[in-house]
Order: sequence, then structure tokens, then C-alpha cells
Amino acid sequence: MNNRICIWVLVGGLTIFWLSQGTAAANCQMETSAPGPQTALTRHLSAGCTEQEREARSVDATELLQAFREGKGVDLSGVIVCGDLSLDTLPLAPLLPDLEGMKELQGQEVRAIPGAVRVVNSVVRGAIRYGSKQGVLMVKGPLVLSGTRFEQVVDLSRSVFVQPVTLSGAQFLRESYFVQGRFLGGLSAEKTLFGPHARFHRSVFQGPVTFQQSKFDGLAEFLEVTFEKNVDLSRSSFKLGTGFSGSRFQGSADFSEVLFEREAFFTFALFDKDALFRGARFRSTADFSDASFKGRDDFSAARFDQSPQFTRTARSAAGPAPTRGEDETIPYTIIFSVLACMALLIVYRIWSRR
Repeated sequence: MNNRICIWVLVGGLTIFWLSQGTAAANCQMETSAPGPQTALTRHLSAGCTEQEREARSVDATELLQAFREGKGVDLSGVIVCGDLSLDTLPLAPLLPDLEGMKELQGQEVRAIPGAVRVVNSVVRGAIRYGSKQGVLMVKGPLVLSGTRFEQVVDLSRSVFVQPVTLSGAQFLRESYFVQGRFLGGLSAEKTLFGPHARFHRSVFQGPVTFQQSKFDGLAEFLEVTFEKNVDLSRSSFKLGTGFSGSRFQGSADFSEVLFEREAFFTFALFDKDALFRGARFRSTADFSDASFKGRDDFSAARFDQSPQFTRTARSAAGPAPTRGEDETIPYTIIFSVLACMALLIVYRIWSRR
């Protein structure tokens, strides 16, 4: 009798174990694309996949490179990408007819990512680099990297993005470089985390741009950048030095409630339309020397921990230049002291009546 009970317990335990394993496997679903000459490289992992299951189904960077060489797009979701992606090894390609009129692209070597690239809610373990100093990388389709974590350097300098670029919710844990980039279709980077160094030096944005609520944890370089449409950086934060010197804002520029923890330089910046700095906080140097405001500049409720510099600044609207705000801790200290004294008086009167 006891032996029979032990056997049933053993069988029941094994059954529960097998069922749990089967349930876990069923929770991790993978969607792939059927093989074909024009089919995008597709790999979608469901939210139920564990880290180990994602590792076992990881995508190697060489697979992406091969897809680009074959003229295919890439569609990845919830995956882990391993290995470095060297985009300067792509074959040479002709320049798109619509881009032939751009003088800065004439005579340049052109390499291309031909299709749409979508890598969302994923982890990219290796570096992504386009290292050519004498050519350009042409990204023909939309580039969507929403919610993806990049653990190594991302260098897409000297790239031409023909379609819109979406970085919203992405995390760049290391350096991210977009030097001399040209964004023809605009850029959306809401709630994006940029790591120790973000560079957009001499880039041109021909479409609307948003960095709303993004965090720049390191140096942020927007030197000599051209924004042809509206740009929105409202409620973003800059932890280290920030430079917009020499940049031109042809549309409206919204810096409302931006937090500048360290130096912020806007020297020789040109604002063709409204520049909004409502409620912005400058905790260190704020230098607007030689800047030009052709539209309305709004610094209402902006706070400067140091006196801002507006030397030779041209402003279209008459009015005093913004000045250093008062330290709000002083009024609160006075109020607290008064309340404390009143409390002591009340206690004294109660004790004196006894």
C-alpha cells in the first residue's frame, strides 16, 4: 500500500513538473518571417518570454547586416541582438534621385540601408558604428528604435535619414553620436535616455523634432545644428554641460520647464521665431551672449541660480533681460521660523495657566 502511494506521488510530481514546463514554453511565442527575396527579417518574441529564452533565441548582428545587403528590411521586437554591427562594410549604392541636388552629398561614397528598420522593446548588446569619414550612410526607410536599450556605443554620424526617425523610450547607456546627420523626415525622441555623451554636432533637421521629457545624463552637444521646423525640448533635463551655440532655430523652440544642472551655452544662437523658456531652471552658467531673438522670447518664471549672460544679445521685444531669480528657500525659512515661534508661545501660555 505504501509503495503504491509513493508511486502515485512520484507520478503526480512529474506530471506537475511537465505541465509547468509546457506552460512556460507556451508563454514564450516567437513570430518569424517566411523566407523570401523581399521579406523583411522578422523576429517577434512575446512578453511571456524569460531572459534565458530570449538569450536562446537571440539575433546575431551579422543577420542584420546580411538582410541589409540583400535589400531587406528588419523587424525585431522583444529580442536580444548580439555582436557589433559595422555599417561601413555595406556595399556602395547610388544616391537617391531626390538627394542628388544636395551639394554636401556630391562626390561622396554612399552606403545604404534599403528598407525599413524596426527594433523595438529589445536589447542591443554590441556597438553600432558607421565609421566612414569620406562617405555617407543613407537610411531609406523609417527607423524605429522605441523602447530599446543600447548597451554599447551607437555612432550613426554622417547618416542621411530619408524617413522619420523614432527613438522614443530608447536608452543609450553609452555614447550616442549623430554628428553631421541629416534628418529629412523629423525626429521623435520623447522620454529617451542619453548616456555619458550625446552629439548632434552640425546636424540638420528638416522635419519637426521633439526631445520632450528626455534625460541627458552626460554631455549634450547641439552645436551649429539647424532646426528647420519646430523643436520641443520641454520638461527635458541636462545633467552635465549643454551646448546649443551657433545653432539656428527656424521654427519655434520650446525649452519650457527644462532643467539645466550644469552649464548651458546658447552663444551666437539664432531664434527666427518664438523661443519659450517658461519655468526653465538654470543651476549653473546660462550664456546667451551674441544670441539673436527675432521672435518672442519668454523667460517667465525661469530661475537662474547664477546671473545669466545676455551680452550683445539681440531681442525683438523691448524689455529687461532676465535676471537671477531669488532663492525660494529664504521665504520658506522665514515662514517656518514664524510658525515655530507661534507654537512655542502657545505652549508657554498653556503651561503658564497651570
